[in-house]
Amino acid sequence: MASKPGLLYKFPWEDLGNYKYVLLLPFAATFASGKDDQDDWCFHMLCIVALRYVIAQFFLTVSRLHAITKHSRIQEKGIQFAQIDREDHWDDYILLQVFVATAVHHLPYLGYSNFPLYNKQGLYQMLWWHAGLAEFVYYWLHRALHHHFLYSRYHSHHHASFVTEPITGSVHPFMEHIMYTAVFAIPLLGPFFQGNASKTMFYAYMIGFDVMNMIGHCNFEFMPRALMNIPGMKYLIYTPSYHSLHHSRIHCNFCLFMPIYDAMFGTVNWKVTDTLYDQASQGKAVPITPPDVVFVGHGTTLTSAFHAPFALRSFSSRPFVEHWYLKLAWPFCAFVAILVRLFGKPYTHDRHRLRQLVLETWVTPAFAIQFFFPSQWPWINDKIRSAILSANESGVKVIGLGALNKNEALNGGGKLFVDELGDQLKVRVVHGNTLTAAAVIQKIPQDATEVFVTGATSKLGRAISLYLAETRGVKVVMYTKAKERFDKIRNEASDKAKPLLVHASKVEAGAHIRDWIVGKFCSPKDQAKAPAGATFHQFVVPPLVESRKDCYYTELPAFRMPPDTKDFKTCEMTMQRNCVHACHAGAVVHALEGWDYHEVGAIDYTKIDATWEAAVKHGLVLQ
Repeated sequence: MASKPGLLYKFPWEDLGNYKYVLLLPFAATFASGKDDQDDWCFHMLCIVALRYVIAQFFLTVSRLHAITKHSRIQEKGIQFAQIDREDHWDDYILLQVFVATAVHHLPYLGYSNFPLYNKQGLYQMLWWHAGLAEFVYYWLHRALHHHFLYSRYHSHHHASFVTEPITGSVHPFMEHIMYTAVFAIPLLGPFFQGNASKTMFYAYMIGFDVMNMIGHCNFEFMPRALMNIPGMKYLIYTPSYHSLHHSRIHCNFCLFMPIYDAMFGTVNWKVTDTLYDQASQGKAVPITPPDVVFVGHGTTLTSAFHAPFALRSFSSRPFVEHWYLKLAWPFCAFVAILVRLFGKPYTHDRHRLRQLVLETWVTPAFAIQFFFPSQWPWINDKIRSAILSANESGVKVIGLGALNKNEALNGGGKLFVDELGDQLKVRVVHGNTLTAAAVIQKIPQDATEVFVTGATSKLGRAISLYLAETRGVKVVMYTKAKERFDKIRNEASDKAKPLLVHASKVEAGAHIRDWIVGKFCSPKDQAKAPAGATFHQFVVPPLVESRKDCYYTELPAFRMPPDTKDFKTCEMTMQRNCVHACHAGAVVHALEGWDYHEVGAIDYTKIDATWEAAVKHGLVLQ
């Protein structure tokens, strides 16, 4: 928000939130009822709106694909949630321009109607009116908006985005967009008064304008050198680095799309502009460096594909919820899953910074359902192995395995890869479950004398049970059908702890115990066996369906990252903002501490306290 918001700062429909889209219903109703006019105006306006969203999504997706942008990034910094929220209403200008164009279309006596589909001469005139007048007027308006009076009341809202994304170019207050709309109407009115307007003109200008605007706000340089080396071309079309310099230095490079006006009036810094273009296009503005820590996740439900940062921008900036409307897209998601299965490979999902560490999240091309079919395990392990080898080759220090990627049956909690790759591994492979166990234990009341554990013989269940019995002297009722696995765990315990580990073959054994530690699916029927007021401390994935209103449910183990963690713009699935799963935090702590061992296979429960203390020392907060 601007420091001193001025008159008409907010859009009239801002308080409507996402309900603002109902404002387009009259257009849809007019077209659907067959009452559109001779120009099919409502139909064409809706088509233009749809195309503008498609163009925006295309540019946003490309700009967030690390594999594409890492070679020519302009600014090293990333964006954060504050910018995402401020830019959530980036599309308000689309509604405004539809309403303004429609109002002009229906003005009496003007006759702004009866357009032919196509008029070649009118398109040339449109370009002339844009280059010759709209660009000129915009240049001086933009300079005026940088005067302290207007800047503090309006334009500073836009410049709060130091690092830009494609849609940043349309993030302005209402009054500012009114000014812009008046300027950008010139190329649409000029050909009309010359008798050469057409329906194609509206598509060409509105879509073309958006393309150019988004090009300038990409944070990676992709304008071909061959194009920019054509004599005079750098005066006719700007580049992403050209406009990025305006956001970083503010008082230069004011033009809309054509630097010729900056050159004419002395506001272009050619030396710095050309240097930045050269550096960015050669990958030197932001040198490609390997991350220090990589956390390897995977897809969950098929619709979780929409939560990728390059998919739905605002959706991924909030904890994942599988809304009903996402389920309607299940056939599309199933098609994507098939393509991913055939051609997918691990990719960089997001990138963050924590003090001296660069952190990245990678994703293996597998969804949760695939992990339940043993026939898929070799393929999944192959993808995880390729991620580990890539990290090892590029100089990553720690690679953490998330959720099902370290399933015991799949690869022994990562032990398969360490045993297989042996001494060639310089990267430390970490399942992070020591910190996950610590997080679960911290939520159990200190005065608890008895707990009931489901999933008791799993990696986490075993470690938590042994720790509670050995360290806290808690009686642990371990619910499992596999008596031999229980006996094996019990035999690990000291003589004093053995009597505290009790086998249970039926869930009814927990009927009198107030603290349930849930590491295995627990149906509403099973939850009903717990006493009133019980607490379900869960580490089961997916989380429990909370069927008991008279009981308490803890969240999955998670940590809020330290305040000096930068560049968080997406939520880690169902985690709150700036939070990560405990196993992810475990990989980060491993790197911060400089521990030089692999954390794979069974959890060493004697390291739980030391791991917890290290997490607290480095500023991670249990959620």
